[in-house]
Amino acid sequence: MRSDEALEQARRAMLPLSDEEGFEVEFSDGTLNLMFEEPSEARFVVSPNAPVRQIWVSAMARGYKLSWEPTAAAFVLNGETLPQLLERLTRQFLAG
Repeated sequence: MRSDEALEQARRAMLPLSDEEGFEVEFSDGTLNLMFEEPSEARFVVSPNAPVRQIWVSAMARGYKLSWEPTAAAFVLNGETLPQLLERLTRQFLAG
C-alpha cells in the first residue's frame, strides 16, 4: 500500500533529525507519531485516509492533506513531499 510505504519512508527520513533534536518517532498501527517534550509537549500525527487516498497530518493545531502525485511518486501538498513537510514543520516547531 502506497500510504504505508510513504509513512515508513517519512519515518526513516525523520530519524536523523529526531536523534539530533531529541524527539521520538514512532510508527505503529498504521500511524506515524512525532512526539516532543521540548520546547513544549506536543505530538504530530500522520495517518492514511484510505477512502480519499490521502495522508493527513495533524501538527501545531493545523491539518494538512497530502494527495498522491504520480509524477512525483509521492504524497504531496503544494509541491512538498511528506518527508519535506514533516521536516519543515518540525524545524518550525522546535524553533518555537
